[in-house]
Amino acid sequence: MSRYQPLDALKQRLDSFRPLPSELVGNLHADLVLRWTYHSNAIEGNTLTLKETKVVLEGITIGGKTMREHLEAINHREAILFMEDLVAKNEPLSEWQIKSIHQLILKNIDDNNAGVYRKINVIISGAEHLPPDAVRVQSDMENLIDWHQSQGATLHPVERAARLHADFVKIHPFVDGNGRTARLLMNLELMKSGFPPVVLPVERRLQYYEALDKAHTKNDYEPFLQLIIKMAAAGFEPYWHALGVAK
Repeated sequence: MSRYQPLDALKQRLDSFRPLPSELVGNLHADLVLRWTYHSNAIEGNTLTLKETKVVLEGITIGGKTMREHLEAINHREAILFMEDLVAKNEPLSEWQIKSIHQLILKNIDDNNAGVYRKINVIISGAEHLPPDAVRVQSDMENLIDWHQSQGATLHPVERAARLHADFVKIHPFVDGNGRTARLLMNLELMKSGFPPVVLPVERRLQYYEALDKAHTKNDYEPFLQLIIKMAAAGFEPYWHALGVAK
């Protein structure tokens, strides 16, 4: 049995309930945007709690929090909504899409670097992996897109999404915002194929970083794939809860 068969079965089961009631879809969407925004930003060090993130997304300013933290929450939601438009259009992955997502992530935070490949060499704090020299970023990103259209197209959507995430972070094409962009790209891939997005919980941050570093330094993607498979299965759970059906 393929390791992806249980996920395919979950997708098939969810598809059997479609079309889902619009109220249910709206409720699930609001919950997803909040959890995804909170966890993705928290992984990168944003100190807003889940409840504070909810309040910020409702347009209220939280005392004692930086403007950057507020903008990170608002920008991330905008990036999700933009990415959902890309899912609806179902166009092939392109550098324009990647840069546009990143531009939204850093909007009003670092406009000079928003949507612009880095021109400097960088170090990822705490990681063994050293990203490629800045001069290689453009060609490495073109190769990633080529891989996605060729070899990547032959993989199961969950594996393709995980590999895209890992290899994007390996290149680290931007000065800042690579992690958030990578998680959005992974979910763009999953959602195009009809899978719910993956929300990587901040509680798994260490496991997540260690798995990525192993993929980057040892070319061993197994721990990262296992993590994403587990999280992809968890992505179905809000649907079962909302539908009132057993897991």
